[in-house]
Amino acid sequence: MIQSGFISLQTITQAVITLASLTPIPVEQLIARPVALWAPNWLLLTSGDFAAGHYNTMTVAWGTLGMMWNLPVAQVVVRPVRYTYEFMEQYPTFTLTAFPGKYRKALTLLGARSGRGFDKIAAAGLTPIAASQAAAPSFAEATLLIECRKIYSQDFDPARFLDARIPHQYPQKDYHRVYYGEILAVCGTEQYLAP
Repeated sequence: MIQSGFISLQTITQAVITLASLTPIPVEQLIARPVALWAPNWLLLTSGDFAAGHYNTMTVAWGTLGMMWNLPVAQVVVRPVRYTYEFMEQYPTFTLTAFPGKYRKALTLLGARSGRGFDKIAAAGLTPIAASQAAAPSFAEATLLIECRKIYSQDFDPARFLDARIPHQYPQKDYHRVYYGEILAVCGTEQYLAP
């Protein structure tokens, strides 16, 4: 999506206030319900370059957070048919953001509509803002921001599926590409910070 137009002073003020309410969280002190964070709550996966105004986002419910290669990582999957896939391939960073329940309708729209030729972020009523480490943006309304740098990607190979339930997730045979991103920075509300 290419952003255009003007952002109001009220929107900028809201973004600054929202950022100030998020606390930097050392990744080893991040507290999250590892399944519920993804589903049923959902996250936004965003890739691109905020400063250049070239980025896209999509709602995700599949992924993991953990350790790989002695690095803290987020693992996400994107089907090649998704517009966000183009951004994930082109740009080195991505962000994951969580939102309060009142944004469920916005996340539904962002997961159902393509950003190709449509400003779905504006339609969802969210406010993109700069992240601290990633070129990809965050959102002023987010309660959790995880900033990542891609370190690995690979396409799923259906010949390697070991459970008969998995192929049923791909009736179009549009297998995901998996991306591992080193977690560069985390910030969030107190609910995500270990005491």
